[in-house]
Amino acid sequence: MEQYSNRKWIFIGTFFAILLLYAMRIAGLQLGSTPYKERAINNALNKVTLYPGRSVLFDRNGRILVRNTPSYDLKVFPKKMGKADSVLICQILGLDSADYAERTLLAWINSKKRQRNNSYNRSAVFYSNLSPEQYAIIRENLYRLKAYYVEPKTDRLYNFNGSAHAFGYLGEVSEELLNEDPYYQPGDLVGITGIEKYYETQIRGIKGVKTVWQDRTYVEQGTVKNESFNKPAIAGPDVTLSLDMALQLLADSLMAGKRGSIVAIEPKTGEVLAFYNSPNYNPNLLVGQQRTDEFRKLLIDPKKPLYNRAVKGVYPPGSTVKPVLALIGLQEGICRPETQHSCSGGYHMGSITVGCHPHPSPLALTQSIQISCNAYYCQLFRDIIDAPKYGNVRDGYAVLESYWRKFGLGSPTGIDLLGESSGNIPSLAQLDRRHGSKWRSSMIISLSIGQGEILLTPLQMANLAAIIANRGYYYTPHLVKHIDGFSDTSWSRRFQTPHYTGIEPRHFVPVIQGMEMVTQVGGTARGAGIDSVVVCAKTGTAQNPHGKDHSLFIAFAPKDDPQIAIAVIVENAGFGATYAAPIASLMMERYLHPERDTRKPYMKESMFNSRLENP
Repeated sequence: MEQYSNRKWIFIGTFFAILLLYAMRIAGLQLGSTPYKERAINNALNKVTLYPGRSVLFDRNGRILVRNTPSYDLKVFPKKMGKADSVLICQILGLDSADYAERTLLAWINSKKRQRNNSYNRSAVFYSNLSPEQYAIIRENLYRLKAYYVEPKTDRLYNFNGSAHAFGYLGEVSEELLNEDPYYQPGDLVGITGIEKYYETQIRGIKGVKTVWQDRTYVEQGTVKNESFNKPAIAGPDVTLSLDMALQLLADSLMAGKRGSIVAIEPKTGEVLAFYNSPNYNPNLLVGQQRTDEFRKLLIDPKKPLYNRAVKGVYPPGSTVKPVLALIGLQEGICRPETQHSCSGGYHMGSITVGCHPHPSPLALTQSIQISCNAYYCQLFRDIIDAPKYGNVRDGYAVLESYWRKFGLGSPTGIDLLGESSGNIPSLAQLDRRHGSKWRSSMIISLSIGQGEILLTPLQMANLAAIIANRGYYYTPHLVKHIDGFSDTSWSRRFQTPHYTGIEPRHFVPVIQGMEMVTQVGGTARGAGIDSVVVCAKTGTAQNPHGKDHSLFIAFAPKDDPQIAIAVIVENAGFGATYAAPIASLMMERYLHPERDTRKPYMKESMFNSRLENP
């Protein structure tokens, strides 16, 4: 009997031990922070992203340039997709079986890439940027499409067509950025170029989230009331650009049928007043469902409308750099305002000849700028780099190159756009490669008149005009004037710190006097003056090995209180006075006298209606 009694207690103990283990397991499933609990929650919740509006962009006078417009993505839970849904979706969206299969595969892939901030979500974008018609039909049929839901977001609407290269455009986030920044999810829109790209993190806003309960068939059953599961989206701050839209619109009309660029700067601040490229394109083409197809068309367009000439295009500056050479000569004591040089139809040295147009001779420095004498600057160039005080031509050229670079030439200006070209100021090494190590000043004489290896962007030329207007310094050009609530000392230092050229202000007096005389009787652009305003300018004609010369013009006004500095380049348009000078004059007049149309309607009409070959 005792033997059976012991077995009874063993049986009872085993029974309660098993019961205890089951109880502990059940408690763990019900109460503990186990993977099973997380899995249950995840299956019951869906995080819906609340997309913020990007920053609204204004011009310097408060006009809205870029705003937001509603957009909708169709999202799907891949595990719930069924055959019945596929037929209806293909009918609504106009997809064939191959399109549907491709989108389904992509949805499966993207559903596995959910970012940390969206870990509950098992959905992915199936179709981006529904058209208004598609959106309406989808909304009517959502009850039949159990695997799908519509997620609202915003896209861009551009109020003006003439500033596409400054604004930039949006595109779908790249794989690289998805891996770098957990803020983004597959299908998100990001800035690709322009201001949209450069200031992406400032103007994109902050996403919000709405967490909803869903049943096992993924149908939404209500919003989670706990505030920790929900947060509102915060729109990007308002952004004020430095652009003057009246100038942009005028540039759009003046450059019609022409190729080239216009850049205008406020010398006192470095703020870019006008930034125009021709050919241009309508940025609204790169919005919504048509974005991809229209981009392909623009990309293969032989006119290259996507090309940002203002910061990427490089041109020989021609005679527009002569004032810089004069300033360097004055600073280094190589010449004085009264220094004269003769011109007998050009500069002649042995077998080397640089032609020049007929004009009185000899000329002093001020008149050499007014007349744009090539012989004067060929001689001054040689006087500088062959000066005995430097010891040899290489050291003399190094001094000249150093000054050119202090004027911001040969390197990016640092404007708040990506992809800016540096242009080219030839280094000693570059000259050695082209001319051999024993080159002489006569062999690189073309640099004296802005030809040869020297290349500048339209932005660099405009900045050059701003430097002369300021009598020796400049601020880094920038397109953004103010971002509401944004305080960054590094940003302020970058765009509000003056850069000095090393030229004393007194040396600018005779040079600016010569530039003033350019727009007066006897000057190379006497028709570019403005009533009641003293305009200082320099024409340029850049040789073009591929066709007709380019027309160039730099200027600033008024002389003693500069409000605007400008550079205009019109490709294949001949002399600087023919097209670039009239366009610059009309632009400056509009900015300085916004209350009136123009005192030169004949010039405006001519520029509006002129169409160059192969525009």
